[in-house]
Amino acid sequence: LSEDLEENKKSEQICEEIIGIEGTADEEPKEQCQKQKHKLKMAKNMKMKSLIKHRKNSKSEAALTPETLLVDLDTIEGIADSPGDPQVKCQKQKIRIKISEKIKQLDFKKWQKNSKSPETPTVELDFNGNLEQNRLAEAQQQLLEAEECLFSSKEVTRAEDEEDKLHTDYEIFILRLRLVIHDSFSEDNQETLKSALTSILKEEAQDRRWAEVAVDQRPIWRPARCRKIHDTLLQNIVEQRMKNADEQENKADNLSTSLKKEVCRMGKQVQKDLLRVVRNLRECYPPDFDICQTYAQLYHQAFSTRLQELARSNISLEECLYILSWIVDYYPKDVLKHKELEEHINNSSLGPLLPEEDLKRLEKQYFSYKENELRKWLSNAFEKEVKKWSDDIEPELMDGYYFSNFAVDVLPLVDGAVKDVNTLLSCECKAWSLLNQLDSFLLSYKTSLEELIKRKQENIPKTLSANLVNIYQFRDYVQKPEHPFSEDTRTACLSTLADLKKICYKYFLGLIHTELKPLYHNLWTQVWFAGHCEVVEELVKALENNIDNFKELKPVCREVRTNFAAYRF
Repeated sequence: LSEDLEENKKSEQICEEIIGIEGTADEEPKEQCQKQKHKLKMAKNMKMKSLIKHRKNSKSEAALTPETLLVDLDTIEGIADSPGDPQVKCQKQKIRIKISEKIKQLDFKKWQKNSKSPETPTVELDFNGNLEQNRLAEAQQQLLEAEECLFSSKEVTRAEDEEDKLHTDYEIFILRLRLVIHDSFSEDNQETLKSALTSILKEEAQDRRWAEVAVDQRPIWRPARCRKIHDTLLQNIVEQRMKNADEQENKADNLSTSLKKEVCRMGKQVQKDLLRVVRNLRECYPPDFDICQTYAQLYHQAFSTRLQELARSNISLEECLYILSWIVDYYPKDVLKHKELEEHINNSSLGPLLPEEDLKRLEKQYFSYKENELRKWLSNAFEKEVKKWSDDIEPELMDGYYFSNFAVDVLPLVDGAVKDVNTLLSCECKAWSLLNQLDSFLLSYKTSLEELIKRKQENIPKTLSANLVNIYQFRDYVQKPEHPFSEDTRTACLSTLADLKKICYKYFLGLIHTELKPLYHNLWTQVWFAGHCEVVEELVKALENNIDNFKELKPVCREVRTNFAAYRF
């Protein structure tokens, strides 16, 4: 009994979600009124039939009688019979009516247990029999035939009971159709879904036929708008699945904030469900439905709507970065470009996940942070390097040459920041703006190096030797065409680096000339003119000794400029 009650409760919940007064939004008030009166009369008739039919049921089934699923008919009758303008009453009558006889005839317990596939009958079935066997296309065909028979008659008047019965059968069929569509993602429902979709196409064709007939000559249930019902239900299904996506199942439970968990959960749900559409549902649908693109658009819209709400809230920088990562990287590349989805979905027609205004706001928040972060990194690295100079700390030796980690530490910070901005913002001007900081950084470097050589410190030659290595590393980075410098910034940086080299070489040449200066007095003398080679040999030997003092200067820094005489002192 408890199992039956639980099944009935689930069925009732589904009905409450999907039963409504179909089509009233775009119908004339008079037509709405006629349909609503029919529903009220039909409900009263059904209650009486239901009571008679269920007297013979067992005690366990008595608990599942239509009274448990029916609104108070006395209340409905009171509304219908109350005085006032009937059309106004009908417009106010947008309430959800639970029709017990529909649910009784559908026999939800049977439907839930037998929904795997339509069965091939051994004998010809009537309308209710076809519904019980999930043969919706056959049941709908019987309705069409009955409709043709009833309305093709040239008689002006038709039996009201016959029309009411056919209308009731149509209501039952539409309800079953809704249930099948609502259960689209169930693997056991695929054959039934195919049958339902066939019936939708036939109903659409019938609606078009009746559209050519005067309204007062049509059946009251025309147009049935089954395709619209289908599309609306698909949208509701998608919204509910996105809302109820499980965090653990989508591997989002280990993220640091609730916003990041929600974004990840929704994004993973999009991919998972679209894969199910491609693998399972695509084969059920006729090509006219373009079902893969339809679902892709619905999931895209649901994801976009929620992202807009989140982006407009007060989010942290970490959350801003995470949303941008999904918009620019994960969603277009990992989700939509999945190998199984790519050929079935036209990504370009989906549109952006965020409106330009919201996206620009996130990009501005992120870029401002990266700008300040890079400025802070460069400042900290520069202060540490200058402190070593001030403290006259001897540079490290690596492979026998003086070496500094300054450029090695700074350039990856700059390059990483530029790549991050290029990846998330896809705007070259933003990268240019970041690299402009390198120009001002090198100017500060030049000023500090000029101040250093004015001091009388023991380790200045060694410090300059190590800094020449830095200067060449900076130059190589700036010269590479793949690094997105603006031409003005590149030129300015290379000019500053050339000045830095001159500062170092001028200092080294100054030391050499100071050592050689006493020997210069022997030049241009009578002894020198007399051909005595001792003067030149002494000068060459002194020069070689001084050059030998630069053996700890990296070769690339010695070989670039060998013409020391180019500098005048």
